[in-house]
Amino acid sequence: MPKPTDIRSIGATLYFLPIQMRVPLKFGAEITTSVTCARASLTVADTQGRTAVGWGETPLSVQWVWPSKLPYESRHAALKEFCKLLARAWAGFESRGHPMEVGHDFQEHALPKLLESFNAAKQHEPMPWLAALVCCSVFDLALHDAYGQLLQRPVYETYTAEFMSRDLAAYLEPAERAAVSFAGRHPADFLETKPPRQLRAWHLVGGLDLLAAEELTGTEPNDGYPVLLPDWIERDGLKCLKVKLRGNDAAWDYERLVKVGAIAVAKDVEWLTADFNCTVSDPAYVNEMLDRLRDEHSRLHGMILYVEQPFPYELEQHRTDVRSVSARKPLFLDESAHDWRHVKLGRELGWTGVALKTCKTQTGALLSACWAKAHGMTLMVQDLSNPMLAQIPHVLLAAHTGTIMGVETNGMQFYPEASRAEAAVHPGLYQRRQGLVDLATLGGPGFGCRLEKIKRELPPPAACFPS
Repeated sequence: MPKPTDIRSIGATLYFLPIQMRVPLKFGAEITTSVTCARASLTVADTQGRTAVGWGETPLSVQWVWPSKLPYESRHAALKEFCKLLARAWAGFESRGHPMEVGHDFQEHALPKLLESFNAAKQHEPMPWLAALVCCSVFDLALHDAYGQLLQRPVYETYTAEFMSRDLAAYLEPAERAAVSFAGRHPADFLETKPPRQLRAWHLVGGLDLLAAEELTGTEPNDGYPVLLPDWIERDGLKCLKVKLRGNDAAWDYERLVKVGAIAVAKDVEWLTADFNCTVSDPAYVNEMLDRLRDEHSRLHGMILYVEQPFPYELEQHRTDVRSVSARKPLFLDESAHDWRHVKLGRELGWTGVALKTCKTQTGALLSACWAKAHGMTLMVQDLSNPMLAQIPHVLLAAHTGTIMGVETNGMQFYPEASRAEAAVHPGLYQRRQGLVDLATLGGPGFGCRLEKIKRELPPPAACFPS
């Protein structure tokens, strides 16, 4: 039933903010040295004609969303072009309702058609659905923020029957033979009633990150920030390390885990996780590594909290039975978890957890979280090296959904100066102290960004509708 608070989008403005990384980051077979952040404002109107503006942002992480042998710039340009198409589509999207309802309608109906048309007009290989989701997330985040701005209340207070016309049964189907019903339930039923104001921070140990002084070459940045892993641990009081592995070089991966683990033990780190970057083809690869670690380095084995996405993320094409891995350690979907349907399929194949990302849309992340929690799956919120505004909904998602342990947050490792304007207002979000990030400064309507306090100069718009 329609609500007087229902909204629709009536305008969109898109910006591109280029950022240079201080140190490279390896994604699978590719190396990232720079990134473009897409930032969008969305204007919404309710049934009474009241309007409000919300903001969203995400890094267009080309190598992560579109692994390919195509030249980087071809993919990068395609992502930016698709964002411009989305700006026009969102500005004229007729669906009206709560942001969950409007966002879902766009992803189910408008986004697939836009992607199909976009790919049909191009000569290069098709842009993947994950890339389309990341481009769409900028506007979806802005939609949720705008709704909170319109109502002058935090958007996480609106995921209830008071504001939503559809319950979760309108979006989600339970697994077969599961004693689960979504009828009469809303996202708020699966969110934390008292979200924490501090979260344990996970530090990313990339495949190119330096572990010891003998690895220094003299070409490292001299910008006042740490370069070596032990220095990061000491400065930020880190307790959790996520280790990027190759997934196709067992000797290197095992040695890397042992080296990082030795540093972790020496520096009183408590938890490790292994990220294989979707490059493993056989569960035996992961099983043998975990078993060897158990036999030769039992303490390090015990410190591994979970294993992240070893296998190709095209889950429907690669229906690998992963129960042998999840019997050893909790196994989390990341790149594969495009939406709740993929989470459902993952559970059938033996995955036990889901790594959520706001860059796959706020709407989709919340629906996946609800489906997973209803079926006893564990959650984590993983980073896309989120700087600037992208960091805010990212940490809020972790605080409100409840995770296995804190939140991954590594924008301060790779481009800390990029967030200087936002850090002046929210210092606890852009630095890690005593192993934590602090959300205490977030408050007010929408995502609580307090944008009016952030002194950031934006470039000219890349797209604006209506113009």
